[in-house]
Amino acid sequence: MKVPLLDLKPQYQSLKKELDDAILRVAESQYFILGPEVEKMEKEFCEYLNCKHAIGVSSGTDALLLALMAIDIGPGDEVIVPTYSFFATAGVVSRLNAVPVLTDIDPVTFNIDPEDVKKKITSKTKAIIPVHLYGQSADLEPIVKIAKEKNIFVIEDAAQAIGTDYKDGRRIGNIGDIGCFSFFPSKNLGGYGDGGLVTTNNDELAYMLRIKRVHGGEQKYYHKVIGGNFRIDALQAAVLRVKLPHLDKWSEKRRSNAEYYYELFKKAGLAEEPGKTKFDEKNSVLLPKPIYKGSSAVKNYHIYNQFIIRVQKRDELKKFLAENEIGNEIYYPVPFHMQECFANLNYNVGDFTESEKASNTSLAIPIYPELTKEQQEYVVQKIREFIQG
Repeated sequence: MKVPLLDLKPQYQSLKKELDDAILRVAESQYFILGPEVEKMEKEFCEYLNCKHAIGVSSGTDALLLALMAIDIGPGDEVIVPTYSFFATAGVVSRLNAVPVLTDIDPVTFNIDPEDVKKKITSKTKAIIPVHLYGQSADLEPIVKIAKEKNIFVIEDAAQAIGTDYKDGRRIGNIGDIGCFSFFPSKNLGGYGDGGLVTTNNDELAYMLRIKRVHGGEQKYYHKVIGGNFRIDALQAAVLRVKLPHLDKWSEKRRSNAEYYYELFKKAGLAEEPGKTKFDEKNSVLLPKPIYKGSSAVKNYHIYNQFIIRVQKRDELKKFLAENEIGNEIYYPVPFHMQECFANLNYNVGDFTESEKASNTSLAIPIYPELTKEQQEYVVQKIREFIQG
């Protein structure tokens, strides 16, 4: 049986007419850059994310870069980020000649450790970027609290978590000063190429985000500040407008698939409960745990952009699954403090123990909405074969 890590074709087939019509609508309008399609998309995202301003941009990476430019991050400024994340989280800081200050992660959620954040704040700290990794919210309350006390900006990296709720029911991307989203095709809400979004409830920040999105021009060819070319294409906006009404349904299916994995791993004798962080005889596989679960108001406590298991012989399992035509991927094999390009930050192996453990043991297995029970059963069967010999 073949089980891809992600298969986008069933999603396209289910929405084919709507998507084809949307693409044709843009082609017939010949209005490809910003314009009415983007404006309508931004309004719809404001409603979905419960935010005052939603601004379409060219990618998730550019969303982060634009957010930092909007708050004037520059040389000498420090920005606190987790060492375990996709490269863009720290890369955009260095692109502005600022300093990424790295922190460790919580071993259960894989998200930034608020206690380590507090230790890393200095007089040069200008922003904190908590990442909502794999589709679950970071613990924002203590981070936002200390940020307000110290007059530090909070930029939420929500590239993998659109539609996720925090423990009090608030949508992420709507809790810090600026939220940053990605519409890369593999995301829960993906476009037909690169695309992203920045959100804020602050009118002054929204103004700066909008003009820096178009080279800092408040009026065409009249540049108030230095910006960049961070515009989203009308084609991407049209595709996203078709998909957005289906997002919560897709997220619910991912959660249903996750629940079935929990059941299968337990039945296979490989894992007793999600959220454990140490291997023992009864837990050959460590499973992710949805933290913010309970309130009826909190519908999207985890949207499972990825379903991450942890195993001791991760690289060998990765190879075994590939040989059995099961898609899998390592997110992320090298934390920032061990990346060659960040050698100048002078961190060492062993400085961030939880992040290093995650990098050495974590593996993503298929979780996409159209995944069948038979495919999931095959995945767990093969993992059991590998572990039990």
